[in-house]
Amino acid sequence: MSAYPGTMIPRRPSRIFRSRWAALFWAAGVIFTAVTFIGFGDKESHQAAAALEDATGANISDGDLAVLRNFAGG
Repeated sequence: MSAYPGTMIPRRPSRIFRSRWAALFWAAGVIFTAVTFIGFGDKESHQAAAALEDATGANISDGDLAVLRNFAGG
């Protein structure tokens, strides 16, 4: 597989998918490159994303979720 210098797309993309192994190696290279440049992130950003807020910006508690679960019948 020869690629253009500096890109992840080979000259003939159809050749990648003729073989499952070639496709897997190509996909692994794309994922490796993404993780190398972007990284996995830090725990603080994941915890901040996990904090749920409603439309008004107030935090959603477990009690609020229980009320919704009972209302939905689950």
